[in-house]
Amino acid sequence: MQYKQALNNEKRKFCEYYASLLKIKHPLIFAFCPIKDYNSRIIKINLFFLSFSIFYAINFGFFDEQILHKLYEDKGKYDIIYFLPKIFISFISGHFISIILNYIFLSERNVIKIKEQNDYSKADYTAQNVQKKLMIKYTIFFILGIIFLGFFWILLSSFGAVYQNTQILLVKNTLMSYAMEMVLL
Repeated sequence: MQYKQALNNEKRKFCEYYASLLKIKHPLIFAFCPIKDYNSRIIKINLFFLSFSIFYAINFGFFDEQILHKLYEDKGKYDIIYFLPKIFISFISGHFISIILNYIFLSERNVIKIKEQNDYSKADYTAQNVQKKLMIKYTIFFILGIIFLGFFWILLSSFGAVYQNTQILLVKNTLMSYAMEMVLL
């Protein structure tokens, strides 16, 4: 709709509009609170957990020899100021990857194409095409998700086995960057 037309039709108050935006945009609410949209709930929940593992793997990427040496010099003391730029960079890159994954694998855009059809035969043809596309999309999503989760599991468990004392610091960084994802959206 045009802005003026939408302004006349919109009857929601500010709080109602904000609540509807939270249901759509906030990752935790979007994944676990049922709303009337055209996205698969299983895909939304899997995207939520996959995004957390992506944040975890990205934070792992910042743990190099320099950080391990600094932790050794500081006797394992956690310096938030030192890690804050790395946490922020991992938040931005993880958020960007989450946006791309949501855009590719959520189905609402595809289903709305069916609703836009005026003719029944066109809608039926579009529905068949959308169903094929969604089956391919979901198959690719689950295959890639299993591959990535397996790779992250091996990578992070190997790191945790070798550097047992730095696991807690990695989890702290991951939780902070993921909390930024939850709060800033």
